[in-house]
Amino acid sequence: MDFFKESLKLHKKYQGKIEVISKIDVQTTNDLSLVYSPGVAEPCIKIAKNQEKVWDYTLKSNTVAIVSDGSAVLGLGNIGPYAAIPVMEGKAMLFKKFAGINGFPICLDTEDTEEIIRTVRLIAPVFGGINLEDIAAPKSFEIEERLQDLGIPVFHDDQHGTAIVVMAGLINACKVVNKRFEDLVVVVNGAGAAGVAIAKMLRCINFPGNQCTSVKEILLCDSRGVIHKGRNDLNESKLELLTFSNPHNKVGSVKDALVGADVFIGVSVANLLTANDIKKMNKDAIIFALANPVPEIMPAEAYLGGAAVVGTGRSDLPNQVNNVLGFPGVFRGALDAKAKVISPGMKLAAAHAIAKCVKNPQRDCVIPPCLSLEVAQEVAKAVKKTALKEMEIKQKK
Repeated sequence: MDFFKESLKLHKKYQGKIEVISKIDVQTTNDLSLVYSPGVAEPCIKIAKNQEKVWDYTLKSNTVAIVSDGSAVLGLGNIGPYAAIPVMEGKAMLFKKFAGINGFPICLDTEDTEEIIRTVRLIAPVFGGINLEDIAAPKSFEIEERLQDLGIPVFHDDQHGTAIVVMAGLINACKVVNKRFEDLVVVVNGAGAAGVAIAKMLRCINFPGNQCTSVKEILLCDSRGVIHKGRNDLNESKLELLTFSNPHNKVGSVKDALVGADVFIGVSVANLLTANDIKKMNKDAIIFALANPVPEIMPAEAYLGGAAVVGTGRSDLPNQVNNVLGFPGVFRGALDAKAKVISPGMKLAAAHAIAKCVKNPQRDCVIPPCLSLEVAQEVAKAVKKTALKEMEIKQKK
């Protein structure tokens, strides 16, 4: 099937993929009086007296805004807010299918950080959570961080959703190759939103206590090679990475970084590596080549180089690393717990829940199937449990 051609037909036929429907069938004047005037005045009065009642009487408790400026859409780059709408609609469909959550696309015609932050604050009353989507780094980091005081979960899925699923896959891949997670030397190519979040999660940055097992060492690379202390072209975000990565200050290209590494995680560009590059890595290497639609290296080529486990972002290949395994359940759990933020502990709980959905990890099965409804349910349970426990601890302090 030509997915591009058929998808275009589908979108034109339906003029988009989602719609707003009524929960109540208004047939009589009594119905009208209940859902609108005069009856609707009563819930309005209750909410005016106690703002928390908005969770009981409105759609807020089960609705998420999917906010994007269209500056970093899929592998298409900065295509703008209008062109981003089909992706955000698709995201809304996934929220509904896997977690029963109402998601609505909010595509903003601005790339100004301050305007985006202000707009999200202004629309927040109607939503129970904010899913930031396809916003370019490093701007996305600041936007997410500054919105953490909003009182509802704000989650940049390109960062944390990817990191959660990558960590789940890596936990299971370690079982296949019989390596300890804490012994891994990991190379991440791509220092944008996803790459930075993956690195922080694997190194347990911002994770309280000892609840997260950290990989031994991590090297981050961008288009100019390994990020090291001798470079004078690093922005603030990349300088921060050096506080927990590249402890031996290695230099060179991404291919140089692979020498002696156990894991390669690519969130970058197509056709970056060859079998010969994989041969430089340690025995039984783990490869997550996540560039879309063409990965950094195809599985057949990676296996030729000696890789033991290979994952990509593609649905037509084994071990698809797809955010749909994470974000629906994460938001479901957060909404059910009425969490004000999505904490590092909640993200970690989500990763372990996803990993546990694979009962017997094998080379071609370290990540659950993306269409499994069970995954979102298990993630939601784990996230809710962790959120409630964290809130209880906070209340006792």
